[in-house]
Amino acid sequence: CTVIFTRMATKDLHKPISILFCNLAFSDLFTSFSGFWISMLFITNPDVTIFGSKDMLAPYAFYTMSILSTIYNLVSIGIERYLAVAESMRTRFRVTRSHSIAAVLINWVLAFFLGCLPLMGWNCLHMGKNLSVLYSPFCVNYLIFIAIPNVVVAFIIPLFTYLRIIIILRKRKLRMKACAQATGTYKSAEIQVARTSIFIWLLALISYAPFFAGVIFDATNYQCHTDLYPGVYIFRNCTAMLITINCLGNPIIYTLKVKTLGAKLKALKCLSANRIRACTI
Repeated sequence: CTVIFTRMATKDLHKPISILFCNLAFSDLFTSFSGFWISMLFITNPDVTIFGSKDMLAPYAFYTMSILSTIYNLVSIGIERYLAVAESMRTRFRVTRSHSIAAVLINWVLAFFLGCLPLMGWNCLHMGKNLSVLYSPFCVNYLIFIAIPNVVVAFIIPLFTYLRIIIILRKRKLRMKACAQATGTYKSAEIQVARTSIFIWLLALISYAPFFAGVIFDATNYQCHTDLYPGVYIFRNCTAMLITINCLGNPIIYTLKVKTLGAKLKALKCLSANRIRACTI
């Protein structure tokens, strides 16, 4: 909420990348609220989250939608950063606000469509087979259809984009060094991108790998719900907590580390006179 408020209240931060940052914060907020909805159902009636019921269909669908939106936003940010660096020397192409808005709309449409497939009929409410043990009443084939392609997208595309950014910065640094020019800026940028890339990969790996492992277990498991209680369901709850940690970590990695946003956040806390003076400066 702090990220969204700060970026919307500061007009000069309405840049293409800032739109993606703000939408990422909104996706993380949506994921947290969906997880809170599921948690309340678990507290009030634990059996519905274990054996599955119609009441769990909508919360799980919205939870899936929000997670997919977060993944697509992370991929969009990586692509935008790559285009900003790779095409910075070319004037014929430039990432604009319209491009970012179009990416946001496409991300939400795709996430909404894939997340709402169980609400449209792809569920196992009235089927005795192919039922997910961890996420009833979802079907196992639906979870595989959602998990495998999006895990590939979440790991492969950011890997390519951030590695390409580091390679481009290193080549430019070597070119400037060969021309006996200062390379401090490129060296600093290369180190910052490398650190951010490592944080992104670690956070994504810690957050989504256990959930993917749970889907694989779900697809290969042939035991009943009661045989797996309570160990497997504790593991399922831990995967949900890790996804929530990802929602908390994204603002720290992508937004709160930006010095401009931090300065603007401090400016919003000042009195009106001081704020006007800061904006003027």
